[in-house]
Amino acid sequence: MKLILKELSKKMRAIDFTMLTTRTEGGALASRPMSNNGEVDYDGDSWFFTSDDTRMVADIAADPIVGLTLAGDKGLLGKPGIFIAIEARAELIRDKAQFAVHWTKGLDRWFPQGIDTPGLVLIKAHASRIAYWDGEDQGDLNL
Repeated sequence: MKLILKELSKKMRAIDFTMLTTRTEGGALASRPMSNNGEVDYDGDSWFFTSDDTRMVADIAADPIVGLTLAGDKGLLGKPGIFIAIEARAELIRDKAQFAVHWTKGLDRWFPQGIDTPGLVLIKAHASRIAYWDGEDQGDLNL
């Protein structure tokens, strides 16, 4: 059974962290865990908060194509959880109005000053392709 975006969205909400991969200045791949903000319905856009002085922000400024990977928990009777790989174009946003739209209480742990945190950046990753596999079904979505 092929999944549609709405069904993938439901599965992604249950996965808190994603690995966000960028290409460095030297061409290497660099990955780091980022909160996937499971409280938001997934429509092809992922949103992440970070600090302006990170290597990730510099990488995205130089090359906005990023990868996101997610892995779900095991299912019933030991069935593998879902694995999702997303190719996306990232955008760096420095607008406090957009910060407020995407802010969740859990972010206060990393950014105690909230949307007023100096150097705060919002990354919007707009998916162009999603591949998934859950042990039985697999597929690709082109957005």
